[in-house]
Amino acid sequence: MFNLSYIIWEPNPIFFHLPISEYPVRYYGILFTLGLIISQQILFYVFKKEGKPERDVESLTIYLLIATVVGARLGHVIFYDFLNNPEKIWQDPLYVFRVWEGGLASHGAAIGILLALWFYSRFQFRISPFKAKKLVFKKQKRPNQSFLQIVDRIAIVVALCGCFIRVGNFINSEIIGTPTHSDFGVVFVNNLNLFTQDDSSPIESISYVQNHLAPPIEPGYMPIDLTLNFKAHPDVQTEEGIESFLNGYFLTQLKSRSFLNEHFYYPPSTELSPLISKTSTGEYEATIIVYGIVRHPAQLYEAFSCLVLFFILFGIWNKKRLNTPPGLLFGILLMVVFSLRFLYEFIKENQLSFENKLMLNMGQTLSIPLIISGVIILIYALRKDKQKN
Repeated sequence: MFNLSYIIWEPNPIFFHLPISEYPVRYYGILFTLGLIISQQILFYVFKKEGKPERDVESLTIYLLIATVVGARLGHVIFYDFLNNPEKIWQDPLYVFRVWEGGLASHGAAIGILLALWFYSRFQFRISPFKAKKLVFKKQKRPNQSFLQIVDRIAIVVALCGCFIRVGNFINSEIIGTPTHSDFGVVFVNNLNLFTQDDSSPIESISYVQNHLAPPIEPGYMPIDLTLNFKAHPDVQTEEGIESFLNGYFLTQLKSRSFLNEHFYYPPSTELSPLISKTSTGEYEATIIVYGIVRHPAQLYEAFSCLVLFFILFGIWNKKRLNTPPGLLFGILLMVVFSLRFLYEFIKENQLSFENKLMLNMGQTLSIPLIISGVIILIYALRKDKQKN
């Protein structure tokens, strides 16, 4: 029998390895890129329907790409890394530029995008045809492309990109939710996979199966059968060696390492009772019962919210197009996205330990001014539309 109320989540976040690079291509990066490509095609459609130059979309894409990456990275460094460990920035300034090591903040991306769109709405740039080929900026507003009109159109695709990014977070098993204290949710097991991939580990691989015979140790702590396949390693050449390894080093790490015990639980003062056998190749394998901690798939909650919001914003624009009150879509985006973000933070684990001491975590604190801004912009747009009519 398969319990459909919770799933064991263990995807490989790496899509493939480039033969000429030590850095893998991850699903997160693929989804991030896919979101930008689809967003660009939507903007082409919007600009065409509104009679705007489609070539402007190419310039706009460059602005958005740079602003999103730079803003999100600086946002994470300033709002999280600097507040948590300022010495790290001074000791290793190049860390700021190592985006591939992870660390992007949606609030920083929002600020970066707004600054880029303000610049886009007031300046045009071109490459000089002369020999120097200088990048020339010209202060000139674009027809029917005021700041509010542009951010309204970008609001549509930002909601869609948010969906792609949160799905990428889910595949990475990051930004996890809090325990549900029920059998509904997700058990994230990739941390244990990564832990056993160390070259010194005698474990070759692990497989996970829901155990429907053993009862939950308490609500939300569901029994899971772990089948561990061992390498030809001196510590696990006998059944006694395997049992000693599992009840010694393995169980100690499972209980003491925070990145493991936030996903797995085993009762104190209790030893593992492994079922040990040999595979067809002559190597040992052992099956043990551990208790997976079922958590909220908060990333999917946010992804679904963003997808629904995308269709709502696109529907409003499609109905009114150029007659859409300037600021309406942008105000809705800010108000809805960051209100939900504020609420979702109650069922998400804090990203860094210093947030545990705060009444509201950093995500909630940064969301408040954006929610207020969204409400103000929305009221402004509706009043302007009422006066116009």
